[in-house]
Amino acid sequence: MEDPLARARLLIDEAHAADPVRAADGWAAELVYADRMEGWVVRLVLEAPPLLCLAARCQHLERWAVPRTTYPEGKAGYLAWRKSLYTKQAERARELLLAAGVTVADAAEVATWVSKTGLKTNAGTQALEDAACLVFLENELGAFAAQHADYPHAKLMDILRKTWRKMSPRACELALALELPPALGALVREAVG
Repeated sequence: MEDPLARARLLIDEAHAADPVRAADGWAAELVYADRMEGWVVRLVLEAPPLLCLAARCQHLERWAVPRTTYPEGKAGYLAWRKSLYTKQAERARELLLAAGVTVADAAEVATWVSKTGLKTNAGTQALEDAACLVFLENELGAFAAQHADYPHAKLMDILRKTWRKMSPRACELALALELPPALGALVREAVG
């Protein structure tokens, strides 16, 4: 009989593969993101349990199905969109894990982590948040800064400081060791210095 966690991984990655957005190499963008998330969780958590690795792969589960444009512009619309995603992604993760034969308790734990419940107090939730922040800093900050070139410098600093405050001390340490392009590294150092 197939291992339920292995089956869950297949189901999760099949869902990611439906992402219409493609990376430069042709892979579904969500698969690339899932790999990056899992890679960071493995670096952050010594002997990361397979369940936590699965949860990392669910961080943006079917996010493409709820475009940002379906919510109002501005901060309130953005926050409402993100909150709805946490709930949707957590429930979808639970659904896929249960379909794979993962126990109800384990599926519920993954849903807790993916929903961002217990940030700063739940180790699994914090590991996912740390990984998401590190993926952002390492892989997305440059494009984000370019896309929002009209942002005042102070706003960009505020975003970086908020990102930093969400991370654990271990994640902050790893973030400072990232090999970022000089201009981005300078921005991060300025924000946290």
